[in-house]
Amino acid sequence: MANVTRTSGGSSTTTRAARAASTQEFFRGLVSEMRRVTWPTQQEWMSATILTVALVVSVGIYTWGIDEIFIKLFGLIR
Repeated sequence: MANVTRTSGGSSTTTRAARAASTQEFFRGLVSEMRRVTWPTQQEWMSATILTVALVVSVGIYTWGIDEIFIKLFGLIR
């Protein structure tokens, strides 16, 4: 962004124009990059989703199991 000092009258039009140009350039770059992305196929999406759900369930079951073990261990100590 350009360095523009503000006058006592408020915001500078040059600053607004620079911000607008900067924002416009950002979105042009964003669209350009999004066109270069190799998007996954539906089969890849499904595989990744199933794997993610399976891992979340597995970690949940593991955590529950460890929690139950500790509950029983601390119950014996008491």
